Amino acid sequence: MSAPAAGTGLPLEGVVVLDLSRVLAGPYATQILGDLGAEVWKVERPGEGDETRAWGPPFVNGASAYYLSVNRNKRSAALDLADPADRALVRRAALAADVVVENFLPGTLARFGLDPAELRRARPDLVVCSITGFGQDGPYAALPGYDAVLQGFTGLQSVTGEADGPPLKVGVALVDVLAGAHAAAAVLAALVGRFRGRGGASLDVSLFEVGVASLVNVAQGTLATGEPARRHGNAHPHIVPYQTFEAADGALVIAVGNDAQWRRLCAALGAARLAADPALARNPARVLRRAEVVGELAAILRGAPRDRWLEALRAARVPAGAVRDTREVLADPALAARDMVRRTTLPGGAAAELLALPWRMDGARPPLRLPPPALGQHTADFRTRFAAF
Repeated sequence: MSAPAAGTGLPLEGVVVLDLSRVLAGPYATQILGDLGAEVWKVERPGEGDETRAWGPPFVNGASAYYLSVNRNKRSAALDLADPADRALVRRAALAADVVVENFLPGTLARFGLDPAELRRARPDLVVCSITGFGQDGPYAALPGYDAVLQGFTGLQSVTGEADGPPLKVGVALVDVLAGAHAAAAVLAALVGRFRGRGGASLDVSLFEVGVASLVNVAQGTLATGEPARRHGNAHPHIVPYQTFEAADGALVIAVGNDAQWRRLCAALGAARLAADPALARNPARVLRRAEVVGELAAILRGAPRDRWLEALRAARVPAGAVRDTREVLADPALAARDMVRRTTLPGGAAAELLALPWRMDGARPPLRLPPPALGQHTADFRTRFAAF
């Protein structure tokens, strides 16, 4: 296809995406593409479909909350790749699409006539994005990739948790989510290249490499020193104070990012001794005297309610916020004011709320055009759409 003309609507309008992925990283990537206007066809196994359809409770009218979170703006076709007729149809769809996203183990799709390299030979301008645990080659290529395993294997767990406690995983499947975002970015970059006449691309996104890259400054510290990073709980390894504290009635986070904020923090909290110590005026010294600084601030903060401190800190322009649970967060009127929670009707008639794409373009978020589909809801449409190719 050619680049969409200006004024046709959403930026990916006219781009056809064949989604052969399941669970989280791939569906998250294709949901982003669907939000941006792409025509996304999700191919699922008949009978059971994407594994996340059964990952619950909670369920909304039979649909798991997990599945609902990453499958809006898509159509579902239930097709069996072991069936020759279905397999041939999916291959036609792949060659008719602009983008194919898959997360099978390397080599698996070749058994179904859908080998990414062969598809590219047949259709040089096709963009194929393969998401795996460890990449298309290398010593771990044959291993499956699961977020919980990768959080440990990439070192993320080693730096998460209290200093004297065990390694902990992040409460969401962070490596999967980041891999999905990276995959979507890679697809968008490949489409830009295609629109500029560079042809298609074969994209190799590995959860392992995404997890390692997500260590950012922590990994850079080890590269610089040769020493493994340590856990700091809710504190920051390189900035003090930058962590969670307990007020008299709840927890709050204070994030002092520079020395001017430190001075304003001391004034807002009435921390006269800390403010008067010239050796603590610079962050490196505060890091070296972490226990002393944090201990004194913690004693002060325990002496008054959280909202009192937050009001004082905001007035002093010190970054701070309450530690909230997910119900508190999702009830925040700021989300409604910014159109971040969307209401839709699921197949079967049940109402549901979904989170929107977390950024705006020209002041607006892309619309929720299609609710997450029921398994095989659009199989007949898929057959009609791609029968002629």
